Amino acid sequence: MKREKGFPTEQLKTAIIDIGSNTIRLVLYKYNTKEGLHEFGNIKTVARLRTYIESNGEMSEQGISILADTLKTYRKVLDDYEVTDIYAAATAAIRQATNNQVILNRMKKETGITINLLSEEQEAYFGFLAVAHSMDTPSAVTIDIGGGSTEITLFVNKTLQKSVSFPFGTVSLKQKFVSGDIINDEEKKLLRQYIKKQFEKLSWIQNVKLPVIAIGGSARNIAQVHQHTIDYPISGIHQYEMDLEHLAALNTFLGKMPYDQLKQLDGLSADRADIIEIALEVFKTLMDVVGAKKFQISKKGLREGLIIHRVLQNEPKSFDKFNVFEENARRIMYQYGRFEEEYQMLTMTTEQLYRECCRLNFFTFNEKHLSLLKKAAQVFSIGEYIENDSSNQHTFYLLANQSIAGMSHVERVKLALLASYKNKDYFRRFSAPFLNWIHRDELKILREFGALLKFVYSLNVSKRNVVKSIRLEIINNTVVINIVASKHPMAEIYQSERQKKHIERVFKKPVKIQFLKEGEMG
Repeated sequence: MKREKGFPTEQLKTAIIDIGSNTIRLVLYKYNTKEGLHEFGNIKTVARLRTYIESNGEMSEQGISILADTLKTYRKVLDDYEVTDIYAAATAAIRQATNNQVILNRMKKETGITINLLSEEQEAYFGFLAVAHSMDTPSAVTIDIGGGSTEITLFVNKTLQKSVSFPFGTVSLKQKFVSGDIINDEEKKLLRQYIKKQFEKLSWIQNVKLPVIAIGGSARNIAQVHQHTIDYPISGIHQYEMDLEHLAALNTFLGKMPYDQLKQLDGLSADRADIIEIALEVFKTLMDVVGAKKFQISKKGLREGLIIHRVLQNEPKSFDKFNVFEENARRIMYQYGRFEEEYQMLTMTTEQLYRECCRLNFFTFNEKHLSLLKKAAQVFSIGEYIENDSSNQHTFYLLANQSIAGMSHVERVKLALLASYKNKDYFRRFSAPFLNWIHRDELKILREFGALLKFVYSLNVSKRNVVKSIRLEIINNTVVINIVASKHPMAEIYQSERQKKHIERVFKKPVKIQFLKEGEMG
């Protein structure tokens, strides 16, 4: 996967072609050091290559022709986008075909695309790599179920411990166990027995009681269908979380539907209607063997693992699996016009103000609270990029409804509530759909933190990053806020006085704001 020497990572534009057993997908990526990784094109072809492997083990001429025609079409797309850096990866269907070398040679000759045949270990590793760099779950068992193979990994503290690939997937399991269009109850029973027997061969996953993280199209579809059934209030499936009861309820819900109805179901791709219940049985069985209480979805999988690995070859510090949010925050800030100097000033001032509040016992210091405050400071009021007058509404929607790597959905909503804070009324409106997610006492704290952030943001209304430090003291029952500025803060003086009422409600005391020149405060 090493890139040609001299290819500048700052302007990487590349294509990943993922040749799976069920689908063949072309994904286009851009990467630069400011914006990070950005997907700008995604095309899927349902090929079901696994079904073209004949009894002698070879892929039929029909299957090979479908692959060639798909790659030729993708080649035209790549020419239109002027993308010349291509990495094509083939997994189980080609790997399991006894004539795979013939297939690879023909594709090179007929399409000009060199296909890299991934080993089982490589396929499992790249899936892990994507999860580790896009989720904040420190330890888990992952499952990537494709059409013809299933990869299981165990990672602890973001370090891969074990991996294995089973030579079965949703398409091959359907061929083995299902007689009609969709699986029936008796076939489910036989499938469960078979899958459980396979998984119990892995002593290293038995009863480890870690979350199970599912990768791949079937996992994404299960999350989407579940969200539709419960009227989920925000969008995005990355780091979506379910439990065994949710999976069982979904299994009952899907099991009552005929095939034609499944194909019309919101959230479910029509091409997966016949295999979705198979995937669900596999996930439930794995959770049972692992003793998992949490079932999480990763939108990032093999393709993201491949491109992350590609970038890391020349830029080892481009991704940090232990600080996943930071990479995403930089992308969001850059996308909405915030410069690094501004976000550094906002996070520095936020941390100083919070610590000062704790020193004077307005809050009890909490490391998690500080971390969330600093994250929210980075993206506070990013909605003003769209429209200044309604920036809080745009901010809440943008943050609550986009997948943010390294944040659970609950944490994402908390971030959105803080970063969009305008006043108590808007906070109440935005938080209303999430009253069963966040405890009332915590909502009160979040509202107060939002007021702090709004005040901090007023200290940089001119975007000149003039504030250098902030310190609180109580004099005659009044909270005096001493702010050291490097330049004349005329706009900040006016704006902070306007926002003073919000923090007076937090302190339950009158507030006096003093701007000082550097060197004036001892």
